[in-house]
Amino acid sequence: MMHRNCLTAAFFSFVHASDQTSKLLNLQRKLNTTESHQDEVNTDVLNRLNVGEKQLEDLKIDNTEALNRLRVGQKQLEDLKTKNTDVLNRLRVGEKQLEDLKTENTDVLIRLRVGEKQLEDLKTENTGREAELTAVVLRLNVTEQQVDQLRTQNSVRAAELVSVSDRLTAAERNTEELQVRLRADEAEANEDDLKVAFSAGLTDSGSVGPFDEERTLIFSKTMTNIGQAYNQTAGVFMAPVRGVYFFSFTAADYLKGYMGLYLYWNDQPIMFNWS
Repeated sequence: MMHRNCLTAAFFSFVHASDQTSKLLNLQRKLNTTESHQDEVNTDVLNRLNVGEKQLEDLKIDNTEALNRLRVGQKQLEDLKTKNTDVLNRLRVGEKQLEDLKTENTDVLIRLRVGEKQLEDLKTENTGREAELTAVVLRLNVTEQQVDQLRTQNSVRAAELVSVSDRLTAAERNTEELQVRLRADEAEANEDDLKVAFSAGLTDSGSVGPFDEERTLIFSKTMTNIGQAYNQTAGVFMAPVRGVYFFSFTAADYLKGYMGLYLYWNDQPIMFNWS
């Protein structure tokens, strides 16, 4: 009984050891399979990790470019903000000017309305005055016709007056020539006994001149005219007989300016005083 139990125990131990060895082998195979699978997994993970690192590097490069672009965009945004600020300021100034223009235009519009009202009032007044103006125009036309008639009459009378004046001048010249001839005849008749002398003043009617051109001074106030050789109308002395004659004259100028006097013999100046 005891021997059998020992064998049984030994056999059981042997069987039990065999089972454990089998289990260990199975575990070893599973471990190897697991390690092989783990190696594959690690290889795959490593490959993925390498790909991920590559992608990460690419992303870093892309991010760097994106960051640079972002900075450029931010710079452009800042510039745009600055420009927009300037534009906004200009817009505000324009709005202020627009408001001022609106205020001015409102004032102008009010003045325009007042002007239109005044214009309407003037039109109303002018409507009433147009009839009066028409009547005045008619009267003016009649007056112009009358003036034209008077001008025509005056032209005719002026021509007649010129003709009469020419005749009178011719008659005066003839009279003077006759007087000269008469004096010459008398001088020839009384040449031996004739005495000649005259004294004359310029005028009794105040000052004479000033003149801006040369002209004959007519000494019209005669005090002495022996021999009647001095013509007080023309201001000319005509020598009736041959001989030596003495002349003297005085003149004064009370204005600030220049004065000159000539003494003429016929058409020839023989003496000149200037001051």
